[in-house]
Order: sequence, then structure tokens, then C-alpha cells
Amino acid sequence: MDMTWLLLTYKVPAEPAAKRIALWRRLKGMGAVYLQGGVCLLPKTDDHVRRLKMLENDIAGMAGESVILETVALDRTQEDKVVARFKADRDDAYEEFIDKCDDFERDLAKEVAADHYTYAELEENDVDLKKLQGWLAKIRKLDFYGGVRVAEAEERLKGCEALLDDYAKRVFEAHDENR
Repeated sequence: MDMTWLLLTYKVPAEPAAKRIALWRRLKGMGAVYLQGGVCLLPKTDDHVRRLKMLENDIAGMAGESVILETVALDRTQEDKVVARFKADRDDAYEEFIDKCDDFERDLAKEVAADHYTYAELEENDVDLKKLQGWLAKIRKLDFYGGVRVAEAEERLKGCEALLDDYAKRVFEAHDENR
């Protein structure tokens, strides 16, 4: 089955740099893979078509120019190269996410080692866990072709959730004893 992609090529003025950077961020935020500067690909979906049309309008507003094309790979080898680029981008994101899970686990372990069971600390860690949950959901949304590290990332998040549940129980026990 042929995969269909949207190819966006664009050229915008170098200044102001902030606008050019914001455009790049928006495209990366959609999960676009850059083939080279000003040339990127996204899987063809109605959502991506709509969002690229809006970007096309924004690019024109920056006194830039752009073209959106629908494209397919020449053969299976080329298609595999493109899919590998998408997967590599997501795996980099999963890697970064897993590193943050390490930090979360380390921070909680420090609190446990110090017998530091406070509601303030629990609340702070709960906020951090919610950030991790939201971040993984964002990565998953952009994981169009199933990154290699998705299962590991999900397991690590479950581990963080279990650790926080355990810490919460300890906080509640510590405060019940004080009554």
C-alpha cells in the first residue's frame, strides 16, 4: 500500500528570525520531518491538509512563498527511508521522555530516603507526573509509524505513576500518625 505524504516547500525572509523559528516550531509540533531546509513532509490527513493551508497563509503574510504537494515515494526503499526518518524523530522524543522519567524517579527516591513525606512535595510531584502524562500523549499523537521505544516509554510512565501512588500512601500514613 502506497503511503501518501504532504510535501511543503517554503521560503521566508531571514528576518525577523522569530517568525521563521515560530514556523519551524509549528511544523515540528505537527510531527513534520525536514528533508532539508524549507522542505518537509507529513502523512496526508485531513487535519494536516487544513493546518498546512493555514501555514501557507501565514507564510504569505511573512512575505514568503510556499507550495504544498501530495506525493508518494518512488519505490519501497524510498518509502522505508521516509518512515525511518519519522520513527527516528519520535524515538528521540521517547528517549528524552525516558530521561525525564529517570529524573522523576530519582527525585522521589530522594524524598523517600530523607523520610520527607509532605503534602507540598506530593503536590509538586503530582504536577510533574501530569506533565509527563501530557508529554507522552503528545509524542504518541505524532508517532505516525510506531516508534521503537513507545512500549518502553509507556512502561516507564506506569512505573512513575506507581511510585507516586506509593509515595502518596506514605504521605497519608505519616500525616495520620501525627493526628
